[in-house]
Amino acid sequence: MGFLTNLGTKVATPVQGALDRARANPTVARGLALGDSAVKKVRMIKLGTPLLVLACLAMVTLPMPPFLLDILFSFNISLSMVVLLVAIYAKKPLDFGSFPTVLLLTTILRLALNVASTRVILLHGQEGTAAAGKVIEAFGYVVMGGSYTVGLIVFAILVIINFVVVTKGAGRISEVSARFTLDAMPGKQMAIDADLNAGLINQEQARERRAEIAREADFYGSMDGASKFVKGDAIAGILILFINVIGGIVIGTIFHSMPISEAATVYVLLSIGDGLVAQLPSLMLSVAAAIIVTRQNNSEKEMGQQVVSELFSNPKTMFIVAMVLFVMGIVPGMPHMAFLTLSAICALIGLFIRHQQKVAAQAALAPPPEPVEPAPDQRELSWDDVSEVDMIGLEVGYRLIPMVDKAQGGELLNRVKGVRKKLSQDLGFLIPPVHIRDNLDLGPNSYRITLMGVTFGEAEIQPDRDMAINPGQVFGRVPGIPTKDPAFGLEAVWITKQDNDRALGLGYTVVDCSTVVATHLSQILANNCASLIGQEEVQNILDIVSKTQPKLVAGLVPNIVNLGLLTKLLQNLLHEGVPVRDMRTILETLVEYAPKSQDPEVLTAACRIGLRRLIIQDIVGGDLIIPVITLSPDLEKVLHKSLETGGAEGVGIEPGLADRMQKSLYEATANQEMAGEPAILLTSGILRSTLSRFVKNTIPGLRVLSYQEIPDDKQIKIVSVVGNASPQQQLRG
Repeated sequence: MGFLTNLGTKVATPVQGALDRARANPTVARGLALGDSAVKKVRMIKLGTPLLVLACLAMVTLPMPPFLLDILFSFNISLSMVVLLVAIYAKKPLDFGSFPTVLLLTTILRLALNVASTRVILLHGQEGTAAAGKVIEAFGYVVMGGSYTVGLIVFAILVIINFVVVTKGAGRISEVSARFTLDAMPGKQMAIDADLNAGLINQEQARERRAEIAREADFYGSMDGASKFVKGDAIAGILILFINVIGGIVIGTIFHSMPISEAATVYVLLSIGDGLVAQLPSLMLSVAAAIIVTRQNNSEKEMGQQVVSELFSNPKTMFIVAMVLFVMGIVPGMPHMAFLTLSAICALIGLFIRHQQKVAAQAALAPPPEPVEPAPDQRELSWDDVSEVDMIGLEVGYRLIPMVDKAQGGELLNRVKGVRKKLSQDLGFLIPPVHIRDNLDLGPNSYRITLMGVTFGEAEIQPDRDMAINPGQVFGRVPGIPTKDPAFGLEAVWITKQDNDRALGLGYTVVDCSTVVATHLSQILANNCASLIGQEEVQNILDIVSKTQPKLVAGLVPNIVNLGLLTKLLQNLLHEGVPVRDMRTILETLVEYAPKSQDPEVLTAACRIGLRRLIIQDIVGGDLIIPVITLSPDLEKVLHKSLETGGAEGVGIEPGLADRMQKSLYEATANQEMAGEPAILLTSGILRSTLSRFVKNTIPGLRVLSYQEIPDDKQIKIVSVVGNASPQQQLRG
């Protein structure tokens, strides 16, 4: 122990000396002082809630003097008013996300005060109406008005308003909001994924929106439980009142020899005052809870602004109200002054609203300012100046222009042409031309890839260097500028031309800048090929097929399937990664199934079954055994029931189950990739479409097939079963 003490002294001495020297500098001393102050504030904030809980426990167990009860009751009323005003001025429920916790703490504080005041009333009530403090005495006199009956009736009315009207309604709204919020979570998450895939939001915005959805679900779930605190508090208030009245009269008459009338006067007054002091904050918190749960979560206005803007938006409403009040005011026996005054006020409000609307309409219809006379050499605009949006666009910074200039040795145009040719052969339709132009708004080394005017990819490259990509295992490091491959997000390094051989020897994959851009373009076009095929492209495909299969095309389009439905069908196939090269099989399948159903989902499933050999070949090649991941029978039953209750989009899947499925499928896919085998999820035909959408963006390497899509001459090997405790391995012919 002495050794440790000496060691601590030796270490603390130089540290203390360094702090003393730092405090000698005025600037450093000021910074240290501000830091110490901030640390103290944080510590005080952290200690606030534990101290409040300990104080409540102390109030329950220890006797409280009357003057301290006055202070605490006043503090309780003030705190309830603060909470109510914060709830009123909150624009969205999540702006006051700590409200359930605040509701719990204030309820505990109020009940602790009730227990403390009950002890004082029963112990010292014989001393007079001021025995429990001035606050309870004052509230008792105000409510009673000198009559026990009036006091009890007023208190009962307050309790009924709080318990039956406000608390019960707020609790029901909280329960319904919690249920609907949880049911809507999968749909909201899918909408976020759709916006993210469309490029409307970035990863950071998507992460924030997902976090907001989680906070919203947690908030309404907490409010559903917190509303039970308010309900129980109202019941406790009623019981405490009767306990105080009955117990006080018994104690006063038996133990203190007080006349029954005197005991009733003192203890009823104290009990009603105590109950009212507790019920007023309880009523304010109940109203605050009702306001919070009834607010719209997408509102950007305060409650007062929203109510005023909606109530007083139509002048006709105010005129009708003014007319009704005027008629009631001229009826004999009615209070003429009150009704006629309110009628005049409503009419004036209606006139003011109509005047404001006329002013706004005149401002909107005001003629534009006189146009400036154009210069003599400035021609008038025409429709030729309105450019059509490019299907596929590639914008480059000014330092990348030599890459697209053949005169300067640029190879990007040939690479882009090769990408289009390869994708057209693989997918089965002609990829539209790529319009390349320079953009001075971009950085000098940046490029941007757009589809229909929407940015789908953007990156910065080094035109005088090559990119060395780490494929997953390298045997050393190569000097250069660290970066990431824009197409697949792999770790990479921009290296000089002289280091190419060294990088190749270490296991890197070395590509030039033109290949980087072309690969990025190819990856984006392959992932979004469904949006590149339209009715014009489908008609060109039909024209080509009609040269060899004229009767097949003539008998199908447009007699059985119109061009729009066929376009939607091909888009569905491409969206699921199925090429449309074999148009003969697709058209023959439609000839058989289209007369029975015009549902694109049904026809897509039928075409997939017809193209099953092509689908399997693209995934596993010519292998006879197909490794697959399956779902356990119990899990499939649950998903079937979820689809029956939630619809085709699967919105009925419980969020926790969806999260567990996603993690299990991700692990199984990673294991397949580590083993060098394709990841295939095999399921029933009913679940295939929903599960395909479920894993498309979260687990890109996983393909979803139905049992009907496995050819008869192939065998499946179950390598993993999602939903079981351990994987199973089975072989089925």
